[in-house]
Amino acid sequence: MADVILIEVAFALPQRQSLLSVSVPVDATVRQAIESSGILRMYPEIDLTLHKVGIWSRTVRLEDSLNAGDRIEIYRPLIADPKDMRKRRADKAKEEGRADKVTGGRPQQHHAREEDEGDAEAAR
Repeated sequence: MADVILIEVAFALPQRQSLLSVSVPVDATVRQAIESSGILRMYPEIDLTLHKVGIWSRTVRLEDSLNAGDRIEIYRPLIADPKDMRKRRADKAKEEGRADKVTGGRPQQHHAREEDEGDAEAAR
């Protein structure tokens, strides 16, 4: 059966995940594999014009070809922009004093032990 390959198609929601094994022709595209897997019937909310797809966590186009053993992943749209979320967390940390207001890094803490070691060096 050299004219077919075995691949997987994956999609996940917070409460439900599916990983389907599918045999497809050697020359099948990502789109053809997704369509033949039946996952679009299982999850009618999937819209291939909106959802990005990838193979092993690397974004690909629907027209790309497949290799035996590939796992096609259908990604859900992001709820929030990760850059915006990091900025909000950093701003909150600055407000709460958990981060330096200028650099955004951890605030410098002055340790008494460092002073003691410095005094010991000076006494020598």
